[in-house]
Amino acid sequence: MVAIIDFGAQYAQLIARRVREERIYCEIFAYDAPWAEIAACEPSAFILTGGPESVLVPGAPHLDRHILEAGKPILGLCYGMQELAHAAGGSVVPGTIREYGRAELTVDAAQSALFLDVPGHSQVWMSHGDTVTTLPPGFIKLAHTATCAVAAFGNPESKQYGVQFHPEVRHTEHGRTILRNFLRQVAGLHREWEMSSFVDRAIAEITTALAGAKAICALSGGVDSAVAATLVSRAIGDRLTCIFVDHGLLREREAEQVVAAFRDVLHLNVIVVDARRRFLDALAGVEDPEEKRKIIGRNFIQVFEEHAQAIPGVEFLVQGTLYPDVIESKTPHSKAGAKIKTHHNVGGLPEEMHLKLIEPLRLLFKDEVRRLGLELGLPPHIVNRQPFPGPGLAVRVLGAIDEERLRIVRRADAIAREEIERAGQEFPWQYFAVLTPLRSVGVMGDFRTYGNMVAIRAVTSDDGMTADWARLPYDALQKISTRIVNEVPEVNRVVYDVTSKPPATIEWE
Repeated sequence: MVAIIDFGAQYAQLIARRVREERIYCEIFAYDAPWAEIAACEPSAFILTGGPESVLVPGAPHLDRHILEAGKPILGLCYGMQELAHAAGGSVVPGTIREYGRAELTVDAAQSALFLDVPGHSQVWMSHGDTVTTLPPGFIKLAHTATCAVAAFGNPESKQYGVQFHPEVRHTEHGRTILRNFLRQVAGLHREWEMSSFVDRAIAEITTALAGAKAICALSGGVDSAVAATLVSRAIGDRLTCIFVDHGLLREREAEQVVAAFRDVLHLNVIVVDARRRFLDALAGVEDPEEKRKIIGRNFIQVFEEHAQAIPGVEFLVQGTLYPDVIESKTPHSKAGAKIKTHHNVGGLPEEMHLKLIEPLRLLFKDEVRRLGLELGLPPHIVNRQPFPGPGLAVRVLGAIDEERLRIVRRADAIAREEIERAGQEFPWQYFAVLTPLRSVGVMGDFRTYGNMVAIRAVTSDDGMTADWARLPYDALQKISTRIVNEVPEVNRVVYDVTSKPPATIEWE
């Protein structure tokens, strides 16, 4: 097992994902987690994450001495490298030139186990201000960049290594090879962990946590809640009741499709709640996206709790929360993370809840959830369904929401999805329409119009943490634009979003 020590990195779970891709089990621990808690898992190696702090400032998070003295292989990444250098007796100073983004790495010790099969020159992704200047005793320099004299170091005897760049991100060309080299060549670990192992462990944990109690599951219709519901159902059987809330913010014909899928295909016990009026009244006049998400989160929980009261013995609420939801709302394991946006099922929850949460997918990415769904035997048309946010069309209507604006975006979205799916190429990760608050002048039938502007968003991604805009065929874009303008009278202009994540998020709100 690999223990990942988190110093507040937004990509801590991405590191975990890379380790799991090598079929090696790992867990994430806060930098200040009790040593007894970490030692109880009997880690075979440690990875120290990056973080937003400087090791030089008062109050900066520091490495527990037990980790350094455990005699196990250590790999420090970015801040983790600086902290390893600092803790092992080296020197770290503020850099005269900060280094962010792409850089060319030159390997100085090609014979090093860490850089086996890595070219002498390659692109890496840097993000640092401080610099290691004096190596700890027993360490040697392994690589450098034009502005970073020590971009990697290591001690082959103690099997402690550090890299100043981020091998976990795709921008680092040979990052996976470097991580694989640490796990296999340095730490001597073998490929043993499978998704089936996760299933067995999760079911056992859910069975223990619920201990005979009943639960309700919040169904949204997406793959996340489908997998979460199936997993919990495997653990507790008919003690699970699924509740599907139609909040009036769903896509065209979505409610009936979702209910049919869960009842007829997955054979789950499903209660349908028509709460359209309740949600729309609560959202009336609200423009701020954060407030929308919080209102939706509060009302979801209230609806679930109200219906749970009619089911004797219900103590738990199951949610399909994923790690990107958590990381964008708050950085776990650390006090030093920046919130990007509140997700209705994470930061949008009320402070006082009568139900206890069960979130069996909280540490997984979307692609891992899809693999888990297949492992559980879910049909492909449910597993491969594109992501749809819990707040639904509330975050795809910019500004205030009413039934008319929902009708416009719902129809435009249906047209966009139909044409993208007809284009005959591999589907993007996510694709949808956004109703903007902008209006513009147009000409239709020789008459002046002053209509709404709709934006089309389609992105490619592996895990939702980063994304690129999809290069849709021009013919598909033309059909989307023509159909929306012709079939949705309130719209006279269609634009296509060509922004990646980062700097943007996938959703507009």
